[in-house]
Amino acid sequence: MTEKIGLVGFGYWGTNLARNLDKLAQSRWHYLVDASPQRRQVAAERYARVLATDDLDMVLDDNEVVAVVIATPAPSHAPLARRALAAGKHVFVEKPLAMSLADAVALAEAADRANLVLMVGHTFEYVPAVERMREYIRSGEIGDVLYLHSQRLNLGRIQSDLHTFWSIGPHDVSIANHLLGTDPRWVAAQGGRYLHDGVEDVMFVTVGYPGDVVAHMHVSWLDPAKTRRTTVVGTRRMLVYDDLNSDARLTVFDKGADPLEADGTGVRQYRLRDEAVHVPALATAEPLALELAHFLDCVRTGARPRTDGWNGARVVAVLEAADASIRAGGATVTVPRIEVPYVTRPRSGGPHPDLTPATS
Repeated sequence: MTEKIGLVGFGYWGTNLARNLDKLAQSRWHYLVDASPQRRQVAAERYARVLATDDLDMVLDDNEVVAVVIATPAPSHAPLARRALAAGKHVFVEKPLAMSLADAVALAEAADRANLVLMVGHTFEYVPAVERMREYIRSGEIGDVLYLHSQRLNLGRIQSDLHTFWSIGPHDVSIANHLLGTDPRWVAAQGGRYLHDGVEDVMFVTVGYPGDVVAHMHVSWLDPAKTRRTTVVGTRRMLVYDDLNSDARLTVFDKGADPLEADGTGVRQYRLRDEAVHVPALATAEPLALELAHFLDCVRTGARPRTDGWNGARVVAVLEAADASIRAGGATVTVPRIEVPYVTRPRSGGPHPDLTPATS
């Protein structure tokens, strides 16, 4: 049996997924589903071997389809993922996994019960610079983490169906969760509505983690300068990941405030340290290609994805808590603890040898 893959959505981000699927899956990418005749025409011209259709049922009813990639507007993610899982398909779904924590958890549980791969497109967890940051943190090389600060700003891609934190904030939440390796405890959020009533164009969100570590996230699509930056401040060193700096995506600063002996008045003094700056060499692979290759490998082997449904649910939990905080005037809101009943159970079932990522 020929094993096929379907892509649902050929819009803003779906075109990037299509480009990578064409390289990685090659002829196994068989279907592209989109409601727009114009987008289907473009897809048919660009990828002649792929069948462009608006009939999702035809794709889900095809027993040769083993996996579906979903890149549609965020409110449709959970309903489409639910249909695909119910049809017995492995699923890759773009962020956010769902628009509510209840739906996200239900999807993660459904995938585990059916022994299916459910992977969420938290692309920045596959960025080499972010992976290197995590290594610095886990090795203790930067000391204890004190706080994180991220900025995701731009002038453009203004949306009216969801606010900035649901739209672009999942990236920064997933980065913080990944770097710290622990679940967030609380959220406090404030924002401004300047372009659409009921939709925050800019948000300032603080997320609390165990050990009094906080991550402050500033997201906006109404800003003069495009910025994608994450700063991690440790007791020994500091890290800056700048996604737009091709010459130094990650910089390690040997800077800090070293405590000195208390003086006669009992006041603690500090010696400011400003020493070497290091720019580590990083792999140049496209993160989206790494992410999709990982999904195809998980489908083939039955392994659990790094960014599985439970990873997606943890991010949605923060987004939902931020909504509650906004409604409460910026009050601190507890993030629900997510119990993962199946996460330690390895996947079983036969591999899919035909889905080994292809090389061109």
